Amino acid sequence: MRILFVKTSSLGDVIHNCPAVSDVRRHFPDATIDWVVEEQFAALVAMHPAVRRVIPVAVRRWRSRFFRPAVWQEFLAFRRNLRAEAYDLVIDSQGLFKSALIASGARGAKHGYDAGSARESIASRFYDVRHSVSRNLHAVERNRGLTAAAVGFELDERCDYGLVASPDVSITPTKPFCVLLCMSSRADKLWPEAHWADLARALAARGMECVLPWGSEDERGRCLRIVSAAGCGTVPRALELGELASTMRSAHAVFGVDTGLTHLAAALGLRAIGLYHSTDPALTGLHGGRRVANLGGPGRTPMPAEALMAMESMD
Repeated sequence: MRILFVKTSSLGDVIHNCPAVSDVRRHFPDATIDWVVEEQFAALVAMHPAVRRVIPVAVRRWRSRFFRPAVWQEFLAFRRNLRAEAYDLVIDSQGLFKSALIASGARGAKHGYDAGSARESIASRFYDVRHSVSRNLHAVERNRGLTAAAVGFELDERCDYGLVASPDVSITPTKPFCVLLCMSSRADKLWPEAHWADLARALAARGMECVLPWGSEDERGRCLRIVSAAGCGTVPRALELGELASTMRSAHAVFGVDTGLTHLAAALGLRAIGLYHSTDPALTGLHGGRRVANLGGPGRTPMPAEALMAMESMD
């Protein structure tokens, strides 16, 4: 059986699709599984040993430069790569117009959400087979439910992300440390800087260093302000995704807002504490990990003492 998944972005969404890949491999050990994903997340998909071929796409980069000859050449090369093989199933688990359009270019029967289940109802028009999956389920379970219906197997309770990070660690403090993921692309998801500083001081009092990674200059500035206010902590150089995953694997715990990297920590089986106050953890919270905690929710911002208590309850 040859299966192509289309789940292009964002980081959290890509991570939420990994258990569906593990389900297929568990039920069909000989299945060939490929995946179309945005180029910046290709390294993450490659962490899943069940994925044979990662097919990078660059919609985010192309759309602002679409009429440049070099971009057209890249697009045509992607189309050739996409159509290089025929699949038994093409599963669009993103349910957006852009992902459905990508799936339509692949060779194979297209499966996706029906109009009432897809995030954008127009996407359902591109599929050969449409499946109804409740929108009230957690994102991981929606992906798993769609995949089980498309491939044809009974879904069980086991949620296995299947990701294997490189053992090479780039940032390793000499004493036990925690990773604080204080950045997000959405301002409404951010936890107050004063709370981060309080948490860093409390962890330092327990003999733990805090590492605050970043991805943009604005995020670096935020991390530096938190470290300055706390009087402790480390802001490392910019890390590639694989390096950060490797670093988190050595951490005592990971604290983070509702961002893809916090979901990555949960997917890797780490102690992960999610800090929510604008999004609903019932739908997008840390899910399936053995040592995860979701704190707060819409209209309720968790306090540093809650985060610390959550970590200590996992020890």
